Amino acid sequence: MENFTIWSLMIDISIISGLLIVGTILRAKVKWIQSLFLPASMIAGFLGLAFGPSGLGLLPFSEQFSSYPTLLIAVIFGAIPIGAAKVQLSEVFHRVRDMFSYSLILTLSMWGAGVLFALLLLNPIFKDLPSGFGLILGAGFLGGHGTAAAIGEGLAHAGWEEAMDLGMTSATVGILVAVLGGLFLIKRSTEKGETKFITSFKDLPTELKSGLMPKSKRSSMGEETVSSNSIDPLVLHLAVIAFIIGISYWLTNILTELIPAVSIPLFSVAFILGLAFQGISRKLKADKYIDGRVMGRIGGTATDYLVAFGIASINITVVMDYALPLILLFAFGTLWAYILFRFVGPNIFRDFWMEKSIFGWGWSTGTVAMGLALLRIVDPELKSRTPEDYALGYVGVAPVDIVIVTFAPILFALGFTWMIPIVLLLGTVAVIIIYKKAGWWGQGKKENTPS
Repeated sequence: MENFTIWSLMIDISIISGLLIVGTILRAKVKWIQSLFLPASMIAGFLGLAFGPSGLGLLPFSEQFSSYPTLLIAVIFGAIPIGAAKVQLSEVFHRVRDMFSYSLILTLSMWGAGVLFALLLLNPIFKDLPSGFGLILGAGFLGGHGTAAAIGEGLAHAGWEEAMDLGMTSATVGILVAVLGGLFLIKRSTEKGETKFITSFKDLPTELKSGLMPKSKRSSMGEETVSSNSIDPLVLHLAVIAFIIGISYWLTNILTELIPAVSIPLFSVAFILGLAFQGISRKLKADKYIDGRVMGRIGGTATDYLVAFGIASINITVVMDYALPLILLFAFGTLWAYILFRFVGPNIFRDFWMEKSIFGWGWSTGTVAMGLALLRIVDPELKSRTPEDYALGYVGVAPVDIVIVTFAPILFALGFTWMIPIVLLLGTVAVIIIYKKAGWWGQGKKENTPS
């Protein structure tokens, strides 16, 4: 194992930064890349994947470079509430209600449907498959590499040693489905006029195609809220977010020690602390010295680096012994994710259904980072406030996800094979019934006309 030093960190950042520059140039000059709406961060990630450790091995990334996304996602969500304008609680309730419900449906149904599909079709055909095989779909697509590791460890304790490798493969394939499938859905939705902030690719302004902003359309990144004689304005904003991330990490470790069976996401803690910081600074009338646009740029910077590092560090190892059942499981997962995107999203969300649903597609098949990357294509300025809604809504969904990850492998090991998919899918149906009874189902269809 290599000795990770401050220069290892610097080299990783230097390499990915160089790839981001190359990605920016390719986006500006190559027409077919423009036609795919590929952000520079995605291009950089694919280049890193091709020439990094998982590809040709020409780029000397450190062994730790795959761990950066965990930190960067906390930066993104920690920065969201800081410097944000005040909003009406009733407005927040309606927005978060929809995102919470949609996220809950995605979580319950992706886990439940995957397990049920395997039990009904895959296990009878492939006799040697463990009964918990269907968990691989939710672990990789919905959860990502972190959840795949957790589920893999749990199933390994139950006697299925290969589960970890399959979970990692699922997470890798899920990211590819998120990116390629997401781009396809964006192209189709744009052609159908279902997007709010972009219409047809042919009609898009040059800066959205090339990524280069003409001088006449450039805007300020923020205001200098303090004198540089005291502290540089950018340093102040960076210090605030760095302090919050540090405290979040400390609190997360304490909670993990107190409740070892529960894994609380760092980004959720960072968002809650960001909310607390904003509330305290507002009470002290110090919030006027924190510029929301600067915080937005810090979050945007973290997003670009997260996407690039996340894609570049994909593990492309394929477990050939399980190739056919894995392919069938992944195909079903992709179809199920499309059903949720196309038929549930428009009926759950009152507004911006496409923008919010494509974000849901990204994180339910890949990662939150992939969801954010796809969202930035259709909503470059994040006017739909989707990340805010998700961060708040996920606070309610996280306990459900944690319970599933913790107890599902145990229940399968004990022989309660059918209980989990039945309970999870009944929960999904219950949410939909509540929406229909309350008259909330189908409200988003009135909002589909682009503006």
